[in-house]
Amino acid sequence: MITQVNLYSRSITAKDKQRLANLIHFETHVHRHLDWRAPLDWIGYEPYLVAESGKQLVAALACPPDPPEVAWIRLFAACSEVDLSEAWWSLWGLAKEQLLEKNDIRIAAIPLHDWFRKLLQSSDFGLTHRVIMLMWERKKLPPAHLSPDVNIRPMNIDDLPAVEQVDRAAFVTLWQNSRESLEHAFRQSAVSTVAERENTIVGYQISTANHMSGHLARLATDPQFQGQGIGYSLLRDLLVQFERRGARNISVNTQQDNKISISLYEKAGFNRTGEAYPVYQYLVA
Repeated sequence: MITQVNLYSRSITAKDKQRLANLIHFETHVHRHLDWRAPLDWIGYEPYLVAESGKQLVAALACPPDPPEVAWIRLFAACSEVDLSEAWWSLWGLAKEQLLEKNDIRIAAIPLHDWFRKLLQSSDFGLTHRVIMLMWERKKLPPAHLSPDVNIRPMNIDDLPAVEQVDRAAFVTLWQNSRESLEHAFRQSAVSTVAERENTIVGYQISTANHMSGHLARLATDPQFQGQGIGYSLLRDLLVQFERRGARNISVNTQQDNKISISLYEKAGFNRTGEAYPVYQYLVA
C-alpha cells in the first residue's frame, strides 16, 4: 500500500487525461457528481488536482466553482493501492485552500457511496438536506390549465440569457446554474421549452430521455409569476410530449423540504419513490 509520504499532489494537465480516464474507469472508489459534464470535461478548470506516487496517478479531485459562488465536488477517485483517507487529504487540503481564497463560496457534495460520505464527515462537511425522487408512470394526463396569455414553445439557443435570469431568480445560490451549464443541459436535452408572457420568458424546463423513460432535469418559474399555473403548464406540456414519444415513466428530483415543488409534481400525478440523496456542505467556509 502506498503511504502519504510517497504522494505528490499537483494541478492536473492535459497530459494526465488518459491516466485519469483509466483511474475513473477501472477503480472502485470513484465519486462522480450528477453533472451535465463528464469529469474529463472539467480539465482546465481549477481546482482540479491529482496525486501521484512515482509515475503512477493514484487519486484525483475536481471541485471547480460553477457558478462562481458554488463549488460542487465533481470528482474524487482513488486507486485501491492507496489509503483512501490519505489520498483524500492530500488533495482536499490543497483544494480547500484555493476555494477559501474566494469570498462567500459554498462547497457541497452529494455522496452516493458510504465511503465518500465518511470522508466528507471527517472533513467538516455536514448533512444539510436531502434530494428526493418522484416518478410519473404512464397514466391519464392531468387536466390542462394554460392561461390564454402564456405561450409555451421549444427553447432555442438564443433563449439562454433569459433562461439564466429566470434560473437565478428562481433558485437559491446552491442550486443555480451558470450560462455554460445551462447550454450543456440544453444541448443534451430531449425536450426543452420556455413559457412566454408578452414575449418575455417567465419559465422554462429542460428534460432528458433514456430508452423508454424521461427525466425532468430542470423546471423554474420567475418568482414574480409563480402561483399563476406557469410551472404546471410547462410540466403538463412535457408529459404530453413524452407520452407521444412512448415514455413509460418520467422521473424528477427536488429538495425534500421544497413543499411547493413537491405539491406541483404530486398535483400532476407524480408519486414519491422513496429514493433520497443526501446533500453535504462544508460548514466552516
